[in-house]
Order: sequence, then structure tokens, then C-alpha cells
Amino acid sequence: MTIDLRGTWTLVELDDASPAAGPRGPVHLTFDGDGQVYGMAGVNSVRGTWTLEDGRLQLGPLVSTLLAGEPEPMATEQALVALLREPLQVTVDEDRLRLAADDGSTALLARADPSVVLV
Repeated sequence: MTIDLRGTWTLVELDDASPAAGPRGPVHLTFDGDGQVYGMAGVNSVRGTWTLEDGRLQLGPLVSTLLAGEPEPMATEQALVALLREPLQVTVDEDRLRLAADDGSTALLARADPSVVLV
């Protein structure tokens, strides 16, 4: 079974809790077909590389802007970035993407509506 991550995904749950939206909208990640990932982690934008092999997602070094923000979006961002630094088991069920680290941390993302522009 081939897993296709290409496209934009919006964060729905982070460790079974609803994520805090940042000042520029919902937390989201876009995986392109050239191995690049970018998006909004809460307050700051992030960018890096990604590879997927045997259902395991590995993100290369992530870079981000360094803005400060409200406590809730910053906490969401810190937890998400920490998760994304780990090798992740990936499952896709229809339009839902689940990322799981070996330590039990998880993220659930939904495929974004292509008609909605996310910044």
C-alpha cells in the first residue's frame, strides 16, 4: 500500500488534545512531491525536508521563524516541533493522517480543503 502525503494537512489533535490556533490561522503542514515540507506550527512558520519509507516518516532539519506569541499557540508549536523531530509511524485513513512517535506522542491531521488558502 502506497501512502501519499502530498498536499496540505491541518492539525486536528495533538496528543489527544485540540491544538490552539495561532495568530495566522490553524496549524498546518504541506508536503510537496519534491521532499519539502512547510507550514505554520502555531506562531512560527516551519520548513524542512521529508522522506517516507516503509510507513516511517523522517523529517530533515526543520527551520523556523523565531516569533514569540501567546502561551497556548506557543505550547502547541513546541509540542508539534518536538514530535516532528522524531521518526514517525504514518497511517492514512481516508482524509486523516496520523503521526505516532515511539514515545507515544501523536498528531492527527485532516486533509485541508484545497479551496481554503492557509498562510
